[in-house]
Amino acid sequence: MKKPTQTDVARLAGVSRATVSYVINGVDTQGITDDTRRRVMNAINELGYVINAGAQALRSGDTKTIGVMLSLYDNPFQWGILNGISREANEAGYKVLLANSALNATQENQRISELAEQRVDGLILVIELGALPNQIKQQLRKSTHPIVEITSTVSDFDYLRHGYDDATVVIMNHLFELGHRHIAFLHGVQGAIQGLDRLNAYRQAFANANLPFDERWVYHCGPSREDAYQATMNILSQPDRPTALLAINDILAIAAIRAAHDLGLSVPNDLSVAGFDDNPDVKYMIPSLTTVGSDTEQIGRHAVQLLVKRLTYPESKRETITAGWQVQVRESTGPVPD
Repeated sequence: MKKPTQTDVARLAGVSRATVSYVINGVDTQGITDDTRRRVMNAINELGYVINAGAQALRSGDTKTIGVMLSLYDNPFQWGILNGISREANEAGYKVLLANSALNATQENQRISELAEQRVDGLILVIELGALPNQIKQQLRKSTHPIVEITSTVSDFDYLRHGYDDATVVIMNHLFELGHRHIAFLHGVQGAIQGLDRLNAYRQAFANANLPFDERWVYHCGPSREDAYQATMNILSQPDRPTALLAINDILAIAAIRAAHDLGLSVPNDLSVAGFDDNPDVKYMIPSLTTVGSDTEQIGRHAVQLLVKRLTYPESKRETITAGWQVQVRESTGPVPD
């Protein structure tokens, strides 16, 4: 069957086609009564007329779409943020257009370029801008789209900061209080700039406690479980193996615990392990994982709120929100072994 047109709607409602267009596009024109608007909307519903959102966006300049750039890997922390973004965007009347990659730098850069060129009202970066190639960074900085970045450092745009640097000091103090002095740090990331908030705070914690620190205790590896597993096997095979290990996220901490088990070591009797993100499953592990958690859905919601505010008040000052966090002390950390 032929799709109904605005002319069909106008004929059924007994009004002009221009009036139908004004009602559909929300034009505040005097002379269009509430009764007229009701007749037009009733005719739209009766005929099943579908408003052309693309054409409407071209006329108004608004797409009611938020682009989200997500460096996607198997981490529930990012999915929690995305869930918050989706819920808040929907409640604010926006759709979400997602660009992601699977730890492939070429794919990631291509997806980001594509998304930056799409018709969206604004962008949310769930990815460290500093970790991107200069070409992509310049493209984003020159973009006319408002941008909100979810980051561990600072940003050129409105941004939401994790706050994990302060949390790192607290969890390190927890390990110090248990008697640990040789604490390894598992820095498993896709780009060297990522996780520097936790790494720098880890180093600073030793200075704050007036304790000796050896840079060799920092172990760099890739972001996958296998990367963390192999790195931990290497760490624990050293003659002066650490008594505690702090991983940059829970995914790597879980792999570290497995490596310790495969070497015949007990967690926490031989090795204490802690992570970040408080992923949903870690409290059900044996042993349950000591970690730092944030309300990821709230982080996503705040990011959308910042973006919508920027769209509404484009000339306002740059805004920053620091996310809250909680240290969850569980079974994977214990007193230093004799």
